Formats: sequence, C-alpha cells, structure tokens
Amino acid sequence: MREHSVEQLFDEATVAERVRSLARAIAAEMSPQFTLVALLKGSFVFAADLVRELSRHGCTPRIEFMRVSSYGHDTKSSGIVSLMGDAPEAVRGEPVLLVDDIHDTGRTLAFTRSFLVERGARRVWTCTLLDKPSRREVESEVDFVGFTIPDVFIVGYGIDWAERYRHLPFIGRIVQAGP
Repeated sequence: MREHSVEQLFDEATVAERVRSLARAIAAEMSPQFTLVALLKGSFVFAADLVRELSRHGCTPRIEFMRVSSYGHDTKSSGIVSLMGDAPEAVRGEPVLLVDDIHDTGRTLAFTRSFLVERGARRVWTCTLLDKPSRREVESEVDFVGFTIPDVFIVGYGIDWAERYRHLPFIGRIVQAGP
C-alpha cells in the first residue's frame, strides 16, 4: 500500500442524521413488515444503524445478508460481481429493502436486485448510503440515497480498503501521498 491518509468527508453526527432521515422516508413508503437484505461487508454498520432507526418508526424488518464482491483488494471495481456464500432463502413473496454501502458502477445493485427478483421477492426497493454517479456503467435506480459523492475512494463507517478502516465512525476518503 502506498503512503496515504484519510480525509473526513461526513462526520459522525452528519451520518447519524442522514440515517435517521432515510429511515423516516423508508418507513413512510414501505409497509412495516419487510425483509431487509444487507450486502456484506461494506454495509454492515449502515444497515445496523438503519435497522435501529426503522424500529423507532414502527418497522419490524426481518434481516438477511448477502455477500457479493467486485473489488477484492483494489480501489477499482473488477466489473464482475460474484455471489460469495449463501443467499437469502426467505424472500419469496416478500417486499425487500436491499441495502448497500456505495452505488457506483451500478453492477452490484443490478445483479443483486435481479437475483432477489428471480428468487421471488414481491418488490425490491434499494437503499445506498453513498451514490457515486460519475462511475455509473449500468443504469440502476436507487430508491433511497444517503449522500451523493464525487469519484473518490471512500472508507469508514463499515467501508474498507483492503480490510482496513471499517472501524472509523465517519465517512472519509483516501488521499494518496506525493507522486
């Protein structure tokens, strides 16, 4: 890894307020009972905070996880999305909220949304903490977006770079040092 630092983009309080706002919007649009499918690993902190906020608004989601990958240890997507491990079984006939950390190329959301529909989900809403529209390669709509960001590599609040920085309570960007 080259020398680098992390520059804070959104502090802990700003992130918490945005998660509260997203939960209000989701609770207003969806029925109180649905299945929330969080994409691991990057969305785990966001999904945990979102579930607690949804509960405060009367929602009682079942929680499932899917693990997909398109990055590995790189800072750029490989363009190939792969399912790692088991997929949620109990989505047939259910309304589903698919939660991801970053919507960038669009491939991950398109792949997982299609996968859940093929598994029989009644409807799939999507929610991402971050949207990076400048990187879009596959058109896919997101129903609920936390923040729109420029094309920078993000870490913190559950999001990593080569398994580092997930622990940060804020959202930051990697800044490479020197030439």
